[in-house]
Amino acid sequence: MSTQRILVVDDEPKIRMTLRGYLEADGFEVLEAADGPSGLASAVREQPDLIVLDVMLPGLDGFEVLRRIRAIRQVPVILLTARTEEVDRVIGFTAGSDDYVTKPFSARELALRARAILRRAEGPAQAAEERTLRFDGLVIDPDTRTVTCDDDRTVELSALDFDLLVALARAPGRVFTRHGLIEHVWGSDFFGDERVVDVHVRTLRRALGDDASAPRFVGTVRAIGYRFLARPAV
Repeated sequence: MSTQRILVVDDEPKIRMTLRGYLEADGFEVLEAADGPSGLASAVREQPDLIVLDVMLPGLDGFEVLRRIRAIRQVPVILLTARTEEVDRVIGFTAGSDDYVTKPFSARELALRARAILRRAEGPAQAAEERTLRFDGLVIDPDTRTVTCDDDRTVELSALDFDLLVALARAPGRVFTRHGLIEHVWGSDFFGDERVVDVHVRTLRRALGDDASAPRFVGTVRAIGYRFLARPAV
């Protein structure tokens, strides 16, 4: 298996150097960029397996770099941000990030998150879980990681949003707590706030064209969590 490559985009040399040390110790090849334009160019040219992307970058900020990357490909992205307000986290996830780490942060923690995200992106190996999931108005193919809504509209999802949808769709009607979804999707090595599930459900609904007040696919179970509503296609 070829070495997985991670692009670190941050204007602070010390952060890039520290992350390079931890990530290379974990067996990754590390690429670096110090500003938004060069980070975007490297993401397109080098086709890394994962990108660690600072929000506050010269030239283009991280949110804009992320939006432009998402217009081209669905590589997993971890945002680095010194901003702690919920609105910034929501903007980041809406733009398509798969995780975020708030500065100051542990480089060891970030390396663990990167490993977990890449492991999820590889997908499950069991053949029984790779069958196409068909519902009224929605088709999910875990093998090709594609989603089609209402027969002809391809739904673009981040890697993590796709995994969240599959976890829900494999158990229609089952009520998942936020903690349960984190165990299924993020894994037991997740570090962070369980409210991250709410943010990803919002972006998933938006991509599916689902109305939270009258959902077709993902329903809210008040004070508990979420469940998948669509009926299996006959």
